[in-house]
Amino acid sequence: MSILQKAVLIFVSLVIIFTLQSLTVAIANKKGKNPTLAGLIGLIPIFGIWYYLKMEPERKLSATAIPNILSTKNILGTMFIYSELVLLAFVVIVPIIYTIGTSLSPNAGILNTIWPDNPSLVNYRFLFSGSRTIGGIEETTDFVLWYWNTLQVAFLTMVFAVLFVTGTAYVFARYKFKGKKTGLLTILVLQMFPSFLSLIALFTLFQTFGLTNEPKALVIVYVSGSIPFNIWLIKGYLNNIPKELDESAKIDGANKIQIFFKIILPLSVPIISFVAVTQFMTPWMDYILPSYLLIDSEKWTLAVGIFDFINDVADTNYPAFAAAALIVAMPITLLYIVFQKYLIEGITAGANKG
Repeated sequence: MSILQKAVLIFVSLVIIFTLQSLTVAIANKKGKNPTLAGLIGLIPIFGIWYYLKMEPERKLSATAIPNILSTKNILGTMFIYSELVLLAFVVIVPIIYTIGTSLSPNAGILNTIWPDNPSLVNYRFLFSGSRTIGGIEETTDFVLWYWNTLQVAFLTMVFAVLFVTGTAYVFARYKFKGKKTGLLTILVLQMFPSFLSLIALFTLFQTFGLTNEPKALVIVYVSGSIPFNIWLIKGYLNNIPKELDESAKIDGANKIQIFFKIILPLSVPIISFVAVTQFMTPWMDYILPSYLLIDSEKWTLAVGIFDFINDVADTNYPAFAAAALIVAMPITLLYIVFQKYLIEGITAGANKG
């Protein structure tokens, strides 16, 4: 049986199993049974539906309740939904499994199968130790230094971006002053131009001030680039916080700094979390700017460093590249998991017109 035939068989089997499970849970809900238990029992094909059809309902059912669940239209609709979900899962999960398999491959070439025959952690040991010998040839890497450089840049970018953007957005949202509308429009126009359009100017400025080959100097560019979009984002959120809170605090004797730190900031946690995570991600993903401004390999960020594993045709190392990519993905994934609630709130609340 070919790989394609196996994939189709697995796809059809999963769609059928999940469809039967969904029907089982729907019948259990109608009869007032525990849906969690029904979901587990429903994983047993056919038996789950038969089991709950035979059970006495906990509440009175209409004559059409169960027939509607088992109607051809409902079954086909459920199968269509799960077909999309299973297909999407294949598209997302299979590349991840292949990347993990490649990272565990002891050979340096591209993995022809989804999983290696002899999985090994040799690539991870190579990244953290910094050297290894293959066929009498010694390979070295500065992966740990790249990781440390990127972590510092990401952390500093996150902190300074949140401070600058939140403070500026607060001023635009809460105070009236001459040139306010012009300033907002100027910021909106600046948002339209990506930073790489000014690479020559940036390189000249960095060279003039002796900042080339300095990873932390990238923070200046990243923070500056984050200001236009995020000011509008946070301003839209702050406009929805009632100004009466500020006025009540002033009556109670609070000054502007106390109002900002004790009232505005606690209420702005969702949108600030969204900005913090997105700014923390920027240095991990950016390749163009660091590759242009950082020359020595010890000063590279991760995006530049791990690309070097596959950039040299004569010395490519795809398993090391895959292992490095997975290690890079870990902090970002953890951040998304931890701040998922705030990220969703920030995206929806910050999108309000302000």
